[in-house]
Amino acid sequence: MKPKIFIDGEHGTTGLQIRTRLSGRADLDMLSIPEAERRNRDLRAAMLKDADIAILCLPDDAARESVAMLDGVNSTRIIDTSTAHRTHPDWAYGFAEMTAGQSEKIAKARLVANPGCYPTGAISLLRPLAETGILPGDYPVTVNAVSGYSGGGKQMIAQMEDKAHPEHIAAPHFLYGLTLAHKHVPEMQAHGLLTRAPIFSPSVGRFAQGMIVQVPLHLADLSGAPQLGDIHAALDAHYAGQSIVEVVPLAESAGLARLDPTALNGTDDMRLYVFGTEGKGQANLVAVLDNLGKGASGAAVQNMTLMLGAA
Repeated sequence: MKPKIFIDGEHGTTGLQIRTRLSGRADLDMLSIPEAERRNRDLRAAMLKDADIAILCLPDDAARESVAMLDGVNSTRIIDTSTAHRTHPDWAYGFAEMTAGQSEKIAKARLVANPGCYPTGAISLLRPLAETGILPGDYPVTVNAVSGYSGGGKQMIAQMEDKAHPEHIAAPHFLYGLTLAHKHVPEMQAHGLLTRAPIFSPSVGRFAQGMIVQVPLHLADLSGAPQLGDIHAALDAHYAGQSIVEVVPLAESAGLARLDPTALNGTDDMRLYVFGTEGKGQANLVAVLDNLGKGASGAAVQNMTLMLGAA
């Protein structure tokens, strides 16, 4: 029998992306409810219980409600794309390349928390350095990032694109999360192996999708006062053999004058860079990814594939 897949919230930005990716897959039996019935709790519960894998593309509270509907129903496995369960110990974190054995953990899990887009970039840079001991757990990490406006879902897309919208945003670029309490901070701290919360400064640009995440470092404050080559070597060794995460050679990075946040749009790839000048004692680690690809729907489909044993 074909695996039955139900996307709970398939009419939102991430849900639509996943649905498009899976459409035409003859190896899957896609369960669906009409958009007009999306708030029908009984129908949602029936679909959730009938599915082999349920992919939740919902706000946090609604995702928790869906999980509660499946309490005691061990036959349905869950991928949750919300923030609700990303640091919960009973949920496997769905970043397959994060650490050795993570893809196997996802493959065997019943409960998988899909990573956030910003944390995917930040953790990809932090985790290798933390695991090798280069980055002390109490290092004062700063994460700066810019995302395409699709990351804000249908509401922000409308605010950015519709000039008649009552809350139209005309700015070409804006900061948010100004209180330093963004909901992605706990996720970055937990899976980045940090003992203190990072300072996270997110922003949105006037482009639909794409993302750049930056982690600047003072090398003298790291264990062993590493050089740029040491940082690069740690990242390169960590992701050796991975097809999705690419660590760009130092010489290639040194020849770049600018980075385009949209460079990987339409892919599930992520590209990591180490920038700096030898002898200056500073480095800027950068991740480029598609916020709707590896940062959302691409990761969900990758996790589903692992869970179905087809990876």
